[in-house]
Amino acid sequence: MNPKEQAKRAAEKQEETRKVPDVEPVENLAKASSALSDVLAQAERAYAAYTSAQKEVSRAYKDNEQQVEAAYKETEKKADEDYEQAVALVLSARLESERQAESAYAKAREEAKQAYEQAAAQALATRKETVDKAWQDREKTLNLAWKIFTRTSGQ
Repeated sequence: MNPKEQAKRAAEKQEETRKVPDVEPVENLAKASSALSDVLAQAERAYAAYTSAQKEVSRAYKDNEQQVEAAYKETEKKADEDYEQAVALVLSARLESERQAESAYAKAREEAKQAYEQAAAQALATRKETVDKAWQDREKTLNLAWKIFTRTSGQ
């Protein structure tokens, strides 16, 4: 090849190499920009997944809190019912004990009244017998004294 042609070709090659580097940075920039867009899209998806997971965790905490609150209220309601039932049972037992005590008191009072009336009646009967016997003894004594007096006086 002739030196002019070689120089021309070398100049063209140089120009081409100059053109290629000009094109390559644009292509590299586009590739880098595309890669950056991909990373940015991945980051956005990751952030969206993170916020979604955060919302899900928050929802789970709220659900758990509601379940714990419901369990507490159910336990409190059951404790209140058990308490009221126990108080009603104890009150019923107390009232029954009072009724039995009042019944026993009334019975003891009635028995005491009957014993008093029997003792009073017996004491009255004994008094009457004693008074009657004393009257009879008086009568006998007076009759005997009269007989003795009439014998001794001669009448």
